[in-house]
Amino acid sequence: MTLLIAFATVEGQTAKIARFITDLAKNAGFDAKLINTDETPGHVSLDEVVKVILLAPVHERKHPKSFEAFVASNRDALMKRKSLVLSVGLKAAFASGREEARDYLDEMLLRTGFEPNATALIAGAVRPENYGYFEREILQRVVLLGRKIDPREGAREFTDWDELTLIVIEFLGENGRANTLQPQASTQ
Repeated sequence: MTLLIAFATVEGQTAKIARFITDLAKNAGFDAKLINTDETPGHVSLDEVVKVILLAPVHERKHPKSFEAFVASNRDALMKRKSLVLSVGLKAAFASGREEARDYLDEMLLRTGFEPNATALIAGAVRPENYGYFEREILQRVVLLGRKIDPREGAREFTDWDELTLIVIEFLGENGRANTLQPQASTQ
């Protein structure tokens, strides 16, 4: 069985998650096909694909344009397969940000017209070395305000790998029922 894993990445965390999912899928007996939407033309052949996992980060309230264009241009073919959409972002790491993170995911699905079988919010990472002055200020004074996290201490990963494993394994073994996977938020 072939599983398509299509992703976009900005700072590298979503690519890391996509590679992790590829390993999980291979261990579960799937032939995993990994593609980066930034490097892929609009339409791809899904002839042998049984299931699809789509994942992308949220930056400045949106998922990358290449990702949304890929989903929209392949929507009909994608909707004929079992699908899981993972929205990766820092807001998903905190209980107080999960509603906003869900809104970003819902808005992307509305823009693309895609209706997946399952969705999940996945906490991302902070990589201050990749940010300019203003991005670091927004991160520290808005996004992380009131949290005991200092971006000056360097990169910090919030992804819960055990939780992600459960979500992916459940989806890979899923018998076709539609659902929404909503993991518990970290309270850091």
